[in-house]
This record gives sequence, C-alpha cells and structure tokens, in this order.
Amino acid sequence: MSARTHDPVGREAIEVKGWFGAHRYLLLRRFSQVFFLVLFLLGPWLGLWIVQGTLAASLTLGILPLTDPFILLQGVVGGHRAELSALIGGLIVLVSYSLIGGRVYCAWVCPINPVTDAANWLHRRLDLPKGWQPMRSTRLWVLATVLIVSALTGTIAWEVINPITMLHRGLVFGMGFVWMMVAAIFLFDLIVSRHGWCGHVCPVGAFYGLVGHKSLLRVSAANRAACNNCMDCYAVCPENQVISPALTGKPGSTPLILSPDCTNCGRCIDVCAVDVFAFTHRFNDHINEPADPIPAQNPQAT
Repeated sequence: MSARTHDPVGREAIEVKGWFGAHRYLLLRRFSQVFFLVLFLLGPWLGLWIVQGTLAASLTLGILPLTDPFILLQGVVGGHRAELSALIGGLIVLVSYSLIGGRVYCAWVCPINPVTDAANWLHRRLDLPKGWQPMRSTRLWVLATVLIVSALTGTIAWEVINPITMLHRGLVFGMGFVWMMVAAIFLFDLIVSRHGWCGHVCPVGAFYGLVGHKSLLRVSAANRAACNNCMDCYAVCPENQVISPALTGKPGSTPLILSPDCTNCGRCIDVCAVDVFAFTHRFNDHINEPADPIPAQNPQAT
C-alpha cells in the first residue's frame, strides 16, 4: 500500500484509538517534563524545598544527591576535585540512564524538548523544506569540543551557554535574555534545520546517547507484518533514521530499535493505528507472525 501522505499525521490512529489513545505517551511526557521542572521550582517559588539545586546537581529531601554525569565529567577533565556526594549522585544518574536509555532524558526530562517539539509540529503544518541537515556525528564533535575546552580552561564549559540551565535560572530570577535563547532554538529547528538542535547539535543528547547504548528499555516493531506504510511513525519520530532497521529489516532480523539515538519518546506507538510498535526490553526480539487468512468456504460443501 502506498504512503498516505495527504492525511494528517496520526489521523487514522485517532479514529481507531481516540484522541487520548493516539497521544498517550506525548501527554505522559509533557506531564513528566512539567513534574520535574516544578519539583525544582517549588523551593524558590513557594519555599517548599523538596529538591534543592538544578538538573545539573541537586539534593532531594536533604538526603539523595543527584549529579548530571556530563557536568561531572566536564569538572573532572577541567581539573576540579569532585566531592563524594557529587560522585555518588553522578553514579546514581549514570546507572539509571544506562538501564532505561540515556536519551530518555531528552524526551522525558529536558525542558527544552517541548520547544523543539513545537517547532517540529509547526514545521510539518507549514510543510517547510527539510533545511540544512549536518551529519549526525556533529553533536559528537560538539561533545568532544566541550570536553577539550573544559580541560583547557578549567571550567565546566557547557554550563556557560547550556540552555537547560539558563531556562531554569530564568524561571527563578526572570527570563529576560533567556526568551531570546528559547526563540533562537525554536527558529533554528523551524527554519534552519528540522530536528536540528536535539538531533545534530546538543552535546547533552550526544552524551546520554553514549550512556544508554546498551540500555534495557527498547521500542520494538514486533507487529511489523501489520504495517500499512502510512509513514506516520517516520513523520513524528525526532530520530526517524532509527526506525527502518527494525520496521523493514530482512526476514529474521531483530524488530528492536537498538540505535542509541532513539529517545524512547513513544510517539511511534501513539500514531500507529495498527499497533506495530510497543515498549519492551532489549532481550525480547519476538516477532508477531501475520495471521493466517481465513480459508474461503466451498459453496458446494454440504
């Protein structure tokens, strides 16, 4: 069946599952992003210090330290001696994302993700050209550059321009210039490069992609035999190059999306009307066999 490019993305899924069913994981992600952001803002806004700090480093309930391992790594290569609590917090985060998938951070925690998602939604609505598409390895080069600059300057280099930290501080102390930064990322993804910031530039996503290379949580196209080539999964996936090996692989190939670029956002599951995709673990490579056709009845049979 040919791709139904004339239909709005996810329309068939909405007809089959209902609007909420076709946006289940998107809604859960927005709740998750708001939840984590509010946890950090309750203290400075309302004096409820459940979490002290930022996504870079925090202390929950005065007991649990959490440290962004990318921030910790920059500090170490910059010659700074990390405190024991920072090392413990970094290890906790590192192990967690190693198990569930590093780029889960990008889709479920990062407060910049709604900005880039909004830019992509408008990009599709306006049917704009794909734009400049640098190599996927660009963000790895940016990551390497950040670590080199940290080593040479003795600073945590990325924190100087990190839009995640800047947004958090802006929400506490006043947005001001931060609005310009948010607008710049939005316009970059809208006009210059589709999925450009998260997919090609951000070193945080590159780092967590490396962390989650062997993670347990995976999306599987186990029901790929039911695919009707609507292409909606490709339209909504922020890293759609990860889909083809699992969806259209050779007979006997794994249906698991194993690429570390996958953010486990679940949108491919949402928009698929025939439920090709589902969350599973990396050891479940089961493929659902197509149902046998019902044999035609012999009209002469008695």
